[in-house]
Amino acid sequence: MLPQEIVRKKRDGGVLSPEEIQLFVTGLTDGSVTEGQVAALAMAIFFQGLSVDERVALTLAMRDSGAVLDWSDIDAPIVDKHSTGGVGDNVSLMLAPALAVCGAAVPMISGRGLGHTGGTLDKLESIPGYQAKPDNALFRKVVKDVGCAIIGQTADLAPADKRFYGIRDVTGTVESIDLITASILSKKLSAGLQTLVLDVKWGTGAFMGSYDDAKALAESLVLVANGAGLKTTALLTDMNESLASAAGNAVEVQNAVDFLKGTHVDNRLWDVTVAIGGEALATAGLAKKPDVGREMMQQAFESGKAAEAFGQMVTALGGPADFMEKPEVYLPKAPLEVPVYAPEAGLVTKVDARTVGLAVVELGGGRTAPEDEVDPAVGLVHLAGVGSPVDSDNPLAIIHARNDDQVRRAQDVLLKAYSIGEAKDVADYDTIRDRIAP
Repeated sequence: MLPQEIVRKKRDGGVLSPEEIQLFVTGLTDGSVTEGQVAALAMAIFFQGLSVDERVALTLAMRDSGAVLDWSDIDAPIVDKHSTGGVGDNVSLMLAPALAVCGAAVPMISGRGLGHTGGTLDKLESIPGYQAKPDNALFRKVVKDVGCAIIGQTADLAPADKRFYGIRDVTGTVESIDLITASILSKKLSAGLQTLVLDVKWGTGAFMGSYDDAKALAESLVLVANGAGLKTTALLTDMNESLASAAGNAVEVQNAVDFLKGTHVDNRLWDVTVAIGGEALATAGLAKKPDVGREMMQQAFESGKAAEAFGQMVTALGGPADFMEKPEVYLPKAPLEVPVYAPEAGLVTKVDARTVGLAVVELGGGRTAPEDEVDPAVGLVHLAGVGSPVDSDNPLAIIHARNDDQVRRAQDVLLKAYSIGEAKDVADYDTIRDRIAP
């Protein structure tokens, strides 16, 4: 069948067969389908939608457009998580080593930040020498020896998705839940996973601002992932303020090290990390139920074994051998550290987390386009959370910046993110609002 006939069929509300979807994805991969035809199909799907079977077929076809990793030589469940993105979300840095300590193998393939959201790879690349894109042999060796490795997506994994997303990005079709589902899951399936936990965020700093939209995405992801043979559950988590008390790159790595060593642990970050870990261990069969899994995660952190595993991973991927002992020696630091105070004393009643993320972008710690470079040293620390008192002694945040102009710009943005009032006005959100299972 000609590509334009597939477009016409979906445009008119028809249901595409697996063979038609495979034909189109093959053309997407080898270039025989034009950019105009891809854009037309994306728009047709945007308006007409896909059935569950179509979503599964599209996901599997995009998975099979490139290599699919095989971990059959590792005698452990192959586990990963995926977050839909947010501000101060450094969960992966603590989660991966803790899961490894609990008996899972975690080949975690992560992405970079864009817009107001931070990227795990950008954070890890603030560690000198860390190889975010090792060759396949080193990636496999680290997963086998340490139990976890956090790296970036290689070109041979789900290449059809990369081209499809690039065209969607410039044609106003990114927000399709059907296409988001296939995009996320094709990459995760190509990593050869057996178990996946999804951290689907909602709120001011999330890709899905409303809870209902986030739930719809979570339900689609869980349904399609399990339909494609990947055991998957999802948690709906709050992104109405920064998850960690730091936002940036090196500052979030330092925050993660503090968490792993137990010297400073943000409450909301703990809740989400332990809950995702417990869910993953239960789904993978390493714990009888999520509650037991959470207890295992807590022990992994409190025993110091998760911190040890993180240090081993950093070293194995080219970072300093003594990174966990003295991270402050290795992580880049901005020359200026300037507190930002609220215009009036009171309690933080509400935070626009997206605006907090944009303050990091103003400092040069984020991207507005995929090709932008990021400054690993800049960011925000000691971010005041909802319910925190702010006054002349307690700032909203401390800015880490290169120069006074950056400080001024970030301060102007940050002040717009915070609402100050009294206790009765404090917004109340559950950190983990719901669980979606097959």
